[in-house]
Amino acid sequence: MAEIIQRDGTWVFDGDALRLTPGRDRNVGLLRKELGELTVPLGALAGVSLEQGKKAGRLRLRLRDGADPLLQATGGKLGEPNDPYQLTVEADRFGVAEYFVDEVRNALLLDEVPAGPVDGYLLPGPAVPLSASAGDGTATFDGDSVRLDWNWKTEEAKSAAGARTLALGDITAVEWHPAVGLENGCLRFTVRGAETKAPPKYDPNSVELWGFKKDPLMALIAAAVQARLPHPAVSVPEEAALPAAEAGRAAIPAPASEADHDALLRRLRELGELHREGVLTDEEFTLAKQAVLKRL
Repeated sequence: MAEIIQRDGTWVFDGDALRLTPGRDRNVGLLRKELGELTVPLGALAGVSLEQGKKAGRLRLRLRDGADPLLQATGGKLGEPNDPYQLTVEADRFGVAEYFVDEVRNALLLDEVPAGPVDGYLLPGPAVPLSASAGDGTATFDGDSVRLDWNWKTEEAKSAAGARTLALGDITAVEWHPAVGLENGCLRFTVRGAETKAPPKYDPNSVELWGFKKDPLMALIAAAVQARLPHPAVSVPEEAALPAAEAGRAAIPAPASEADHDALLRRLRELGELHREGVLTDEEFTLAKQAVLKRL
């Protein structure tokens, strides 16, 4: 088991899954606090890295595309204090962090976990019922429908019709965008038969966000709804619309870059050293080596 404890949070890896627990430090974002402890199965991971700085570093998990409804709904736009897949590491704990990274990477190799997309969510998304208030309204989701209630700051053209109730079966998409610069963000629901490109300020199926502290909580609503919508992989892939010959070419993976090739060769040498030192058994070494050779 590998474990790293920091003020920012605690990450524990038991060989099958990672448990990510947010810390109590004031710099931990509201979204991470509301999510609480997350359990990420090894099969949902595409990679892990450590970025070292002079005063502090950062552990980052990279999940496979389509594995997490939160990342699907937010498009990877969560900021640093709210991203549950980042952990600030103090400089004197870099050695522990490097060991943690090695343990996770070795497990990914031994289990031959592919880095490609998945065809179903591997994380459940936030529990419901769930409610959040930010910007010009309040969004509530009970698992069957979304209710949007407006406040005194809502544009009259949008609030005149009163509160909105959207049945889950009528929602075809959900997305959360943060406010960036002078551009406001939003929690937007696309409703079957009522698609619109109107700005969130006037869209009755959107909550406009202005860049305040509680905006990320709306991402929890987006993730909970996303987890209950059909997975994106269910739709027909673009290759299906191509002629047979073109589709076949599209399915052929691109060759590894020179940098990737060098990294894989270094990994082979590392595995050989671990095998010679007795860290890896013959069987573990053979499996790990085969996984690397396939990627070459």
